[in-house]
Amino acid sequence: MGIRSYRDLILWQKSMDLATTIYRITEPFPAQEQFGLTSQLRRGATSIPANLAEGHSRHSRGDYRRHVSIASGSLAELETNLEIVSRLGYLAAEPLVTTLAQAGEVGRMLTVLLARLRSQFPASNH
Repeated sequence: MGIRSYRDLILWQKSMDLATTIYRITEPFPAQEQFGLTSQLRRGATSIPANLAEGHSRHSRGDYRRHVSIASGSLAELETNLEIVSRLGYLAAEPLVTTLAQAGEVGRMLTVLLARLRSQFPASNH
């Protein structure tokens, strides 16, 4: 059967799950954070599967590698913002730990994919 679409990628599916989790845990955040941390977390979370989909759909390994790298950066931003939210007391320990574990799994998968793309299709020096 194989991978015919980005939707077949387990990494894309898990990053969609992470984005859904982020939307759910940010619902009860204070109204004054709607355009601050809530927005930052949601944009970071949706950026991950969006970049995976865009990169995979471009049919260029260089573009794919670049978009996976961007997704990895978005994940780091998301994890940082989760830590800030925790320090501000907007998120209890249990959902934070669960969400960070979810993010960690996505991060490990991104690292593996990026390493494979780099080894199979090294960037040119041009």
